[in-house]
Amino acid sequence: MIKNRLAIVTLLTGLNFLNYLDRFIVAAVLPRIKADLGLSNFEGGLLATVFLLGYFVTSPIFGLLGDRMSRKWLIAFGVLTWSLATIASGMSNTLVTLILARIAVGIGEASYATLAPTIIDDITPPDKKGKMLAIFFVAIPVGSAAGYLLGGYIQEVWGWREAFFVGGGPGVVLALVCLAIHEPPRKLHAAKQNILEIAGRLARIPLYRRAVLGYCAHTAAIGAFAYWAPTFLSARFASELGKPLPVGTVMTPEVAQVQAEQILGSANFWFGVVTVLAGAIGTVIGGRLADRAIRTLPALPPDASHEHPDNLRAANHQLRVCAIGVAIAFPLAAAAFLVPSAWMFFVLAGIAEVGLFMSTAPINAILLRTAPAFLRASAMAVAIFAIHLFGDLWSPSLVGLFLDHLPLALGMMVLPAGFAIATAVWWPRAREAQSVASSNS
Repeated sequence: MIKNRLAIVTLLTGLNFLNYLDRFIVAAVLPRIKADLGLSNFEGGLLATVFLLGYFVTSPIFGLLGDRMSRKWLIAFGVLTWSLATIASGMSNTLVTLILARIAVGIGEASYATLAPTIIDDITPPDKKGKMLAIFFVAIPVGSAAGYLLGGYIQEVWGWREAFFVGGGPGVVLALVCLAIHEPPRKLHAAKQNILEIAGRLARIPLYRRAVLGYCAHTAAIGAFAYWAPTFLSARFASELGKPLPVGTVMTPEVAQVQAEQILGSANFWFGVVTVLAGAIGTVIGGRLADRAIRTLPALPPDASHEHPDNLRAANHQLRVCAIGVAIAFPLAAAAFLVPSAWMFFVLAGIAEVGLFMSTAPINAILLRTAPAFLRASAMAVAIFAIHLFGDLWSPSLVGLFLDHLPLALGMMVLPAGFAIATAVWWPRAREAQSVASSNS
């Protein structure tokens, strides 16, 4: 049995890395998939939408199950399912079969993403939760970047199908390792409430509700940004990202295709580098700031209620960290789509991504902190359901539709608008802060 806290966090973080690697391979090889299967930009965006359909629709089911039974079996099921479905993505020959495979990937990832943070939360002392969650969630930018880099590299060397085979293989083995995790004892939820009743109860918690609403806008924008960034770079900065053709080269369709793949590979590489560096920096900074924000508050007893005044103050302080991050990001993201050169885009986008990833650890800590202890898996599930239903379920397809009918930079401007909305929702409320302070007096 794996009982060591660091070993459990390491295993779950490694799987989270594979989770996001598999998810973003699609974005890395999307132009080649579109060319081979004859897809439009809208249909290309639809691949992200159907993945999220499987993801967010089934997350409440796994949340309910996770509050009632052993979580490691559900996690192992999820890892095995998404890994096999990733391999199946590479075997698809039609839009329909690829859609079915991406739905299955979403179902598998729903189980894992819903339950893994709750195990980390259970095994970590209160003053180190931000740090441990930051370690877990740093796998998001690192794994996403690896998806761009690995997907782009394997596509150039072997082809886009092989990228899915390489990405999905390791999870088949690691799914079995999950069964060795020793789960900490906890009170299981025995009440026969359905997910709508649980969601209604959580929605009546003001800080939880505000955290989720801001997270919806954040997820909508960042999901579409990550999905379409390589395509945007390839189209906007092709002359900078492409290698000059030898003198006298005739631009045949074959040469044009090779050049397009080289430009896409360069876009994937540099966007991946920027994402992994900025994402890792932002996630670590956010985790540290989340812990620092509550350092001056009294230590809570282990059985403290989610409604304890100091617990609410801690959540309010951590939400401020999220607001500052997206406030940094939205003007820089808007400027990045308008600049005339690739290096300027990468500088501005990199700083914006630091701000965006600052919220990763705090927002998940807030979701767990503001929910009753016996509903934490359900709280994660409800949040996942909401941020994808009202967030990135539709945003990649919507941006794809804009790109089909609007100038490139204008079509991308909906993304910084989402960051601005998240800033407004998450920004500290004086009345709310006074209410929390008065309840503590």
